Amino acid sequence: MHPKINLLAFAAHPDDVEIGISGTMVKHKKNGLTTGIVDLTRGELGTRGTAEIRAIESANASEILQLDIRENLDLKDGFFEYNESNLKAVVKCIRKYQPDIVLCNAKSDRHPDHGKGHQLVADACFLAGLLKIEIRDDQGNDLKPWRPKAVYAYIQDNYIEPDFVIDVTDVWEARTASLMCFKSQFFNPDSKEPETPISSLAFLQHVEGRSVQFGRFIGVKYAEGFNVVRPAGVNLLTDLF
Repeated sequence: MHPKINLLAFAAHPDDVEIGISGTMVKHKKNGLTTGIVDLTRGELGTRGTAEIRAIESANASEILQLDIRENLDLKDGFFEYNESNLKAVVKCIRKYQPDIVLCNAKSDRHPDHGKGHQLVADACFLAGLLKIEIRDDQGNDLKPWRPKAVYAYIQDNYIEPDFVIDVTDVWEARTASLMCFKSQFFNPDSKEPETPISSLAFLQHVEGRSVQFGRFIGVKYAEGFNVVRPAGVNLLTDLF
């Protein structure tokens, strides 16, 4: 049996979720939902670190976020394509874990993999509900069609005006700790590796500043932003409060 995951986040690279929405992940876990992350690639083309190091860092971050599952589809960093094989790999995850809500990368961002990952996941969420697409799990069992109730894209590097934001003030410490598990990628004054756009202290300040900016929209200290890919239905407008 595969565990049902209420909130399943997809990421083009290990650390995408931690940069963008780790507060959302840990907050929903603390509120009794099952949570998980599927990384599309191992981030092997990153200037700093290695795929092996990032796997260890991902495991450490997963513990802090108290994830129920985390897996990696091992697509090619920088070169994965929008094709049948990769769509079916994502469909398999959706059917296996039957998420109510799927989170994915932004539609457009600094790294081209983010936009590609967005389209791959968004379309796979639709295809996962089609009866005539046959997908089996690793044990050869048929996986039944499943379509998430809602799909949202998280805001990461480029500024995008959010459709809604989530207050993560009360989980900010855990959010920051999960991000800093990726020691190979982010600010480390003792590192001898080349500088990158995300390895400076300024980038960490940017991440915090973005959360402060989004928090101001709703009168809290920190928040994380999302865009609606597929709307979720509500009974009353007051349900959105």
